[in-house]
Amino acid sequence: MKQRLQSLDALRGFDLFCLVALSDLVEELAEVIDKPWMGKVMEHFTHKPWEGFSAWDLVMPLFMFMAGVAIPYSLSKYKEEGASRKKLYWRLGKRVLLLWIFGMMVQGNLLALDPNRIYLFTNTLQAIAVGYLFSAIFYLHTSWKTQIGIAVALLLTFWGAMEWITIGNFGGGDYTPHGNLAEGIDSMVLGRFRDTAQVIDGQVVVNPHYTYTWLLSSLNFIVTVLTGVLAGEALRSTLKQGRKVALLLGAGIVLVALGWTWDLVHPVIKHIWTGSMVFVSSGYCFLLMGLFYWWIDCRGHSKHLTFLKVYGMNSITAYVVSHVISFRSISKSLFFGLEQYVGDYYGFLIQLSNCAILFLILYIMYRNRIFLRV
Repeated sequence: MKQRLQSLDALRGFDLFCLVALSDLVEELAEVIDKPWMGKVMEHFTHKPWEGFSAWDLVMPLFMFMAGVAIPYSLSKYKEEGASRKKLYWRLGKRVLLLWIFGMMVQGNLLALDPNRIYLFTNTLQAIAVGYLFSAIFYLHTSWKTQIGIAVALLLTFWGAMEWITIGNFGGGDYTPHGNLAEGIDSMVLGRFRDTAQVIDGQVVVNPHYTYTWLLSSLNFIVTVLTGVLAGEALRSTLKQGRKVALLLGAGIVLVALGWTWDLVHPVIKHIWTGSMVFVSSGYCFLLMGLFYWWIDCRGHSKHLTFLKVYGMNSITAYVVSHVISFRSISKSLFFGLEQYVGDYYGFLIQLSNCAILFLILYIMYRNRIFLRV
């Protein structure tokens, strides 16, 4: 029986810590620290408006990559021992459905109980659901070499479609926010059910600032998760630990180099999840996975990173709770008297309290070995 991959829990926890705690704290500090250096810090906690790649643009692909890394660990018995596939596919279907519903909840649309705000495909959890479903099927039925072939085919299909398919005023090599093919497909297929869409005077109107795409981009969502599957297969292999680290780091360097080279003709754009963005982001994911694996599983430093595992071993819970439940009323009730003493830093204090409450919930679950899975 393979030992649990401690580095995966820690890396997932690092990603969730940044998402549900660190970014909000830094944002609150930026509100009161009006210094040039703080502006430089905030650049790393802000998505690129369109082309390019920031540190914050790695959060979503890293989450998806790690979902892929977990696939060989969770599904290997079905592949190696020929266990019941019927039960497995029921499990996969349930997971996808739950992720989809949680995604709608997190986006704030489902719980509004307003039919006019029901949007179908809008969230990271739904992107994970698509990538996870197809990557799991590919893992179960194909070899790692075939999986690489599938990933390349999907990337080229996306690229070819973006370059040479034209629908109305969209496509034909257009990579602008409102002229690219992925934008056109989402507008035509999702229509009123696209995020931010409203029907005004019988016309579907989408917020012009909303430029994220989902349907055509799903091809590359699958590839992002598949790169994680390949990393997971390498980590589960019989290679020596040093070889695994070298393989992960080497793959990361190659992918980053390929991604920025491809950027010359196929720009790195997270909003539409271009193929070059997949290479760049997955390359950085491989590098992080290699470093965490070396430090934690090879060097044995897992006990020093328990707080990350608190987030990582209940990652979906942390993500959903942080988005659908506000702890501000509790925090303000506890610390309202301090506002006169801390002044402009009161918002930071409240946000710190919110993060502490969420961590306490996750820590209690961790200590009691309550790990919620979907």
